[in-house]
Parts: sequence; structure tokens; C-alpha cells
Amino acid sequence: MDRTTKIDFNCDLGEGLNNEHLLMPYISSCNIACGGHAGSPQIIDKVISLALSHNVKIGVHPSYPDKENFGRVVLEMTDLELQGSLKNQLQLFKERAAMQDATIHHVKPHGALYNLIAVDEEKATLVSKVVQQVFEDVKLYVPFNSKIEKVAKDFGIEIVYEAFADRNYNDDLTLVSRSEPNATITDKEKVVAHVKRMFHESKVKTVQDNEREMKADTFCLHGDNEKAIEILKNLHREFLSY
Repeated sequence: MDRTTKIDFNCDLGEGLNNEHLLMPYISSCNIACGGHAGSPQIIDKVISLALSHNVKIGVHPSYPDKENFGRVVLEMTDLELQGSLKNQLQLFKERAAMQDATIHHVKPHGALYNLIAVDEEKATLVSKVVQQVFEDVKLYVPFNSKIEKVAKDFGIEIVYEAFADRNYNDDLTLVSRSEPNATITDKEKVVAHVKRMFHESKVKTVQDNEREMKADTFCLHGDNEKAIEILKNLHREFLSY
């Protein structure tokens, strides 16, 4: 990202919280659930329409087909089963977007799948193949220094480095498990400090109190963060001139 331009904030949307209309004015890209962990054709249509009206870049947010666990558990599936599910999710979204003549900007896997492809080259390859099967030209949101970053580049898929504004990191740049009490950052000023360090210094302070290199072109704020609206408004004020 050109550091002279506005900082890019994204949110995971269409996940059943019905807060998209509150979040949309403060973000510049979004990731819309497509039926795996959440979402339906009707919700997809609604969120795409909102994104178009706010000039927000539209992304697909596929996951393990697991609404019970909100896509946050690695399922025991064969590669063929996972490939089929992801392809169906992406195809559904592609069809709904076409109905509104909406451009799909990117794909960002969700939850357990996102974390898995960061460290598992085989699953990263599977996801990259599915993306290329469904889309001719989309970007892929990926964590810095991950397996999916390297695999996607080999596939010729344009990557966008993503970091999390409201999540803490370990020394190996994995996200702190949601089972830990310090996984999520809910204090708006701590979120600002977290983002500023990554944006200006390309570094992140880990929960082990070390600094690690971190590249980020877009910063995610989870829509289900209990302070999401308050945090986003504060980020918007802090970075308005960027």
C-alpha cells in the first residue's frame, strides 16, 4: 500500500450481527461470509448492496462449513470435501455479486481455515487452487510471512498483507488463541497504538513482549468485537489524514 494514501481498514461482515450499516462508514474493504460459517444469499445481497453504496471494496469470506463452531475449529474433512465446499461458497458469492454488477476485489479465508493455511502448505495450495478455479483476477488477503503468502505468489495470485487491529500476536506471528484471555484487544487506545506500530514501523509487539517484523497493507477489525463500533470510530479519527 502506498503509505501516502489513506490507511485501509476491513471488517468481516454478513455474520449475523446485523451491524453492517454501523460499520460500513468507517471501513474501506469488507469480507462477506458466504455460507460456510455464516451467511445466506439474502444476507450476501444485503451486504453487497451496502458496500456498493459506501464505495467499500468487496471481498469473499469462505470458511470450513461449520456454523455450529462459527468456522473456528479445524474440521476433519478430506481435501476433496473441503475443496468442494469452498468452491460452492465462492461460486455462490460470485453469482450473487454478478446480480448487482459488483466487482469482487479479494478473497479472505475465515477463522480456523485462515490460521491453518498460514502454517500448512498443503492446505494453502488447496485454497489457492480453488480461488483460481472460480476467479480470474482477485487478490488474496494473507498474513505476513505465512505459507499461503508464498504459495499464492507461486500461483500468480496477487496478495495483500493483512494484520489484525484487535488481535494479539505470538512471537511466531500466529494469533493468540481465542481460548486465551488476552487474544482480543478491546481498549480503543491500545488498538490505535497496536496499529500505529505496525503501520509506521512495520513491527508488532507480541504477548511475549518482543518486537517482530510485520508488513500490513490492510488492517482487520472484527465485527463481532464487543467494542467494534467504538474502536472503528476512534481509528477513523486517528488516521483520517492518512
